[in-house]
Amino acid sequence: MPRITRDSLLTLEDYAKIRKQKRAEVMAHKKSRKIALGDHIMLIFEDDVTIRYQIQEMLRIERIFQEDEIVHELETYLPLVPDGTNWKATMMIEYPDPVERAERLAQMLGIEDRVWVKVDGFPSVYAIADEDLDRENSEKTSSVHFLRFELTQDMIRALKQQHQLSIGVDHPAYQITIDAVDEQSRASLINDLISE
Repeated sequence: MPRITRDSLLTLEDYAKIRKQKRAEVMAHKKSRKIALGDHIMLIFEDDVTIRYQIQEMLRIERIFQEDEIVHELETYLPLVPDGTNWKATMMIEYPDPVERAERLAQMLGIEDRVWVKVDGFPSVYAIADEDLDRENSEKTSSVHFLRFELTQDMIRALKQQHQLSIGVDHPAYQITIDAVDEQSRASLINDLISE
């Protein structure tokens, strides 16, 4: 699997030359890695491509070129790259109206721990959420969470043998199940996994 290293990042000048093309490539790549869970939750499964793009964009936006600051960005974003036995996703809870959003986030306390993936024939795997910092308080959850789904080798082998992948949320305030993730998304996610 490709790894993002300090040496593999482009300088601000080199990135500026290819930014438009790179953005189009990454947006196309992300299409198969976005899974809508109903109308209000979007999971974006991160990988080397999406995180490399995020780092390069942060360096560009913040005009970061000093070595220690570049290393800091790497240390911030590298934990979001899957390592071969898991999927890592950004979960976004989306309600356009701010009043409704505040009300729903108050009802959804703990929802980040109730998101699951399931390989046919195996138990559901619930997300390990927000390992970097707690993103909710006693009154409401955050609209953005970072999730990790840790898979066993048996699950990975089953997925590579065409077993069905389902995904969902089973929180009292929000419940949804996608019985079968579409084939394009499934294939993209399987590329993140390494079987022994």
